[in-house]
Amino acid sequence: MTNGTATTTDLDARLEAHRVELTGYCYRMLGSSFEAEDAVQDTMIRAWRSFDRFEGRSSLRSWLYRIATNVCLDMLAAGNKRARPMDLTESTPLARAALSPRPDSTWLEPVPDSRVLPTPADPAEAAVAKESVRLAFMAALQQLPAKQRAVLILREVLAWKASEVAELLGTSVASVNSALQRARATLAERQQPGADASVSDPLDEEQQKLLERYVAAFEGYDMSALTALLHEDAVMTMPPFDLWLTGVDDITGFMTTLGAPCANSRLVPVQVNGLPGFAQYKPDPEAGGYMPWAVQVLEISDGRITGFHCFLDTKRWFPLFGLPLHLEAEADQVEQGA
Repeated sequence: MTNGTATTTDLDARLEAHRVELTGYCYRMLGSSFEAEDAVQDTMIRAWRSFDRFEGRSSLRSWLYRIATNVCLDMLAAGNKRARPMDLTESTPLARAALSPRPDSTWLEPVPDSRVLPTPADPAEAAVAKESVRLAFMAALQQLPAKQRAVLILREVLAWKASEVAELLGTSVASVNSALQRARATLAERQQPGADASVSDPLDEEQQKLLERYVAAFEGYDMSALTALLHEDAVMTMPPFDLWLTGVDDITGFMTTLGAPCANSRLVPVQVNGLPGFAQYKPDPEAGGYMPWAVQVLEISDGRITGFHCFLDTKRWFPLFGLPLHLEAEADQVEQGA
């Protein structure tokens, strides 16, 4: 099919076929689920408008990545680096815990797996893709200059050749190799807490049982049971608040003081950032039933939970994950009795 005879439907379908992988690329570049979707939409509009000038000297996929890269580099020109709480402040002892919010643009955002992870035929490719959207790796990516970030993602996550990346960025192979070397060195220096999280795909039996025990402990608000599941150096974060806690005593202490209203919550599984996660609904004292409270992302290593990350901006996150903004108590009771 030539460019001149491409119908609207044909072109839409060809562009849409690349949406998920482009969203994953833009998410890794930008650290924001919503900015990534905006960047991909901008990419699609630019591609549509200039398709008659696309001469086929590269594949449609390569051409779209070139457009998406330029869109992301433009968006990153302001220099904003998204972060996790532990990237910005020291851990706070429970005795000094205070909930101080920072603007949305500060934070590395969670993303549903379905929005950013295509389904490759090769299980090894799928594993690399999942690892590359996990929170620790995403936080490390944000420390890189924008072009180094693009080089690292294209070379190491998407397995592009150095010559292909050089052509996309309009530079030399030597320059690409140099940027990749510097990016690797930076990532090696900036290992983040939780970076050793190891989650199999799919979850193995031990990990599945760990999650089942976690759900029972959290919904029952059983701190003794939860203590048995947490690594001694486990980390808890709660964006948009910059507070973060480390260690079992401070985490469980917070949950029974400032976090006490979360008792009797309900957890609904979600697939988020290549990691196990849950949508947390806590009791709604006014309307009855349960109200959305957080998207939880868990990091696991050596049979323990090492990271417990709660994203609290439910008006943004729950619709993104296709989650309802209310759970009825009656429905929940029927489900429990089933």
